[in-house]
Amino acid sequence: QVQLVESGGGLVQAGGSLRLSCAASGGAFSSFGIGWFRQAPGKEREFGAAINWNGGSRYYADSVKGRFTISRDNAKNTVYLQMNSLKPEDTAVYYCAAVVGYYSGNLRASGNYHYWGQGTQVTVYS
Repeated sequence: QVQLVESGGGLVQAGGSLRLSCAASGGAFSSFGIGWFRQAPGKEREFGAAINWNGGSRYYADSVKGRFTISRDNAKNTVYLQMNSLKPEDTAVYYCAAVVGYYSGNLRASGNYHYWGQGTQVTVYS
């Protein structure tokens, strides 16, 4: 059973930075595509960023492009989301998700993921 644990959330002033981590256990991490999604109060969960199994492809929502960077360290079974120039509208619970098996399809779609973490809160104040 694959388990995902997010960390790194917190309270930050607008314009600041945070780095989220998603640590995976229980599976062949090097075969996982990993996505970051977020859900703000009263809103639907939305795609933020994703990285494919070998790190060769990265995807970003328009709302975070140029500010967020996704990366992975297979030696540590961890994916990172570096978030810079944070805005109050980035406030949400951030979830990481994994799709197994060298997946080559649409990493922007939440329905394609097999496993989800419990989420970490990010709050950006102005």
